[in-house]
Amino acid sequence: MKTTGTPRTARAARAVRTQGGLSLRLDVRTCTVVGLLLAAALAASIVLIGTGDFPIPAADVLRTLVGRGDQGQEFIVRELRLPRVLVGLLVGACLGLGGALFQSLSRNPLGSPDVLGLSQGATAGALVVIVLLSGSATTVTLGALAGGLATGLGIHLLAWKQGVHGYRLVLVGIGVNAVATAVNGYLITKADFVDASRAVVWMTGSLGGRDWTQVQPLLALCAVLVPLVLAHARGLRMLEMGDDISHALGVRVERVRLLLMGSAVLLVAAATAAAGPVSFVALTAPQLARRLTRAPGPNLVPSLCMGAALLVTADWASQRAFGADQLPVGVVTGVLGGIYLLWLLVTERRAGRI
Repeated sequence: MKTTGTPRTARAARAVRTQGGLSLRLDVRTCTVVGLLLAAALAASIVLIGTGDFPIPAADVLRTLVGRGDQGQEFIVRELRLPRVLVGLLVGACLGLGGALFQSLSRNPLGSPDVLGLSQGATAGALVVIVLLSGSATTVTLGALAGGLATGLGIHLLAWKQGVHGYRLVLVGIGVNAVATAVNGYLITKADFVDASRAVVWMTGSLGGRDWTQVQPLLALCAVLVPLVLAHARGLRMLEMGDDISHALGVRVERVRLLLMGSAVLLVAAATAAAGPVSFVALTAPQLARRLTRAPGPNLVPSLCMGAALLVTADWASQRAFGADQLPVGVVTGVLGGIYLLWLLVTERRAGRI
């Protein structure tokens, strides 16, 4: 049988039929990319656990994780470094998945939480707690979560006009981002020296000092939202073709869009609350995943895996180059993500899309 189309669009796929008669189509390249990204995230995590003032070889890290390390290694790995790595993996996964959802819903590669102002909104919520209330770490987390949710709701309401158009969503988000940035600057100027220093450290985006209290809420949130989002992946893919076509294909457009957008806001707000506003992971992870898989559609699972791998790798690079906690991971992702954003803008301009 002769295959039509160009070699670039012809894709290898395998159909899998379950006992209940459900047929699934698996893209071989996408599955391979997901497997490689998971392996890269796992390898980077093991190396990262062994990195620090007291280096531990990878073999000893593995032995400690299965309960065969000595008492000192058990404390360092399980109590100090493993929670940090797990927070990094979960935050990266949340940002990657949230970014893929926003870019797909807006049908715009610039439809990222960094551009739309969600990260700045969550930062504003945290700064209100730090500067005005002198709150604890727990209340700062709750403030960031509330700020992100309020910003997401405001963007949706301002962008609503018989539906949410992609470019209108991006333009409204850019305006909200500017306002939130100004509010954050004002709050910093009103803070005393101690609170201002604390706020600036939080605003940088860091995994330093993270413990099991940050792991458990993130893990519970991902356990609920990730299956929910993946269950609506088909509806999301239909939405990329436009509201009219999606409605004709039986998709409840506004319900699916609101559910997925709410999930994306929760994912990004929770990630920001746990680690601060880590820049550009939500922008770059879906784009890199799409370029690796060369598959159409939102690429939710590859984006999730790419986000986790990117963040733990960036954290390892910052520790390796500057020492533990000397350079927050948000600085590394900000520099690399800014370079990628410039390249993306040039590429989109040359393609005539902006």
